[in-house]
Amino acid sequence: MLNINIDGIDIQVEENTTVLEAAHKVGIDIPTLCHDKYLSEFGGCRMCLVEIEGSRKLQTSCSTMVKDGMIVKTETDRLVKTRQNILKLLMMNHPKDCLTCSKVGNCRLQDLCYRYGVKNPEVLGKYGNYDIEVQNHEVDDSNPLIFRDQNKCILCGKCVRVCEEVQCTHTIDFKNRGFDSYISTAFDLPLSKENCRMCGQCISVCPTGALVNKQLKNTRPWEVEKVKTTCPFCGTGCQFNLVVKNGKVEGVEPCDGYVNQNSLCIKGRFHTDMIHSDERLTSPLIRKNGELVECSWDEAIGYVGNKLRDIKMEFGPNSIAGLSSARCTNEDNFVFQKMMRAAIGTNNVDHCART
Repeated sequence: MLNINIDGIDIQVEENTTVLEAAHKVGIDIPTLCHDKYLSEFGGCRMCLVEIEGSRKLQTSCSTMVKDGMIVKTETDRLVKTRQNILKLLMMNHPKDCLTCSKVGNCRLQDLCYRYGVKNPEVLGKYGNYDIEVQNHEVDDSNPLIFRDQNKCILCGKCVRVCEEVQCTHTIDFKNRGFDSYISTAFDLPLSKENCRMCGQCISVCPTGALVNKQLKNTRPWEVEKVKTTCPFCGTGCQFNLVVKNGKVEGVEPCDGYVNQNSLCIKGRFHTDMIHSDERLTSPLIRKNGELVECSWDEAIGYVGNKLRDIKMEFGPNSIAGLSSARCTNEDNFVFQKMMRAAIGTNNVDHCART
């Protein structure tokens, strides 16, 4: 264990702990834009700079490891001024449409500007006597699931890292250098099923309105209720929050679950459109006179039971096979195989997730 002091608080931490992690252990909030605990350290936003006694330079707390006897300050006048200047530089080249932005109320950049008192800096693109260039990327609205506005991108690189390190897809990366840098696909192709898994992981980590889930584009944080539940699409057990507005499920957001650690696949993130689909079946169907007609559950279950009994009596139990689903609970699948083996008398039972 190493002994360090952060803002006058003496704490003990393990080796290979960053200053940022050590600060979080004692409830000290060091601001970040490019940090994510599930991704590699990037150190690009510079918002997490801290003062370390004995060093003239400011250090990035997300990538600086603690040393025994280290004395750290996280909110000095020098640091506040530095963070204000960083935010001003970002906002000079950022759209000023916060009132209508889909991320209003849930934007990390907006939160930090409020925290450090950065208000509408240089809205006319001037800094003193110098003209300031402004990014002018074309908004990509072609994707059916993800809305992309590169003009709101702050180049934190979180979308690039989550695509590379978590999804291992490598769909997007930095392109060009300096002021001309932006995030893009190979050959600037649109995001599509040809080059992307459509998992939406990039949406989750984006701190601004550069990447938005189209299902939630017209919701505001204060208008919705979030209900934590388990994804029903497979047996993994990923956790997410249902985003409910006026009693209707608009979409889902990942939560830091033990199983999925803030990750979701395309089905888990975007499947909720089926809830209100006009094509969704809401009652059992039985084919009568060549047509499927609605029936009650009692009638449907009785029909299946009678058919299974007739087949078993005529052709024997091994003429029947059962296939269970990974979308069911373990208990449901146990009861299903018990029914097949004990009630019907066959071992012809399989599971869709076995392979």
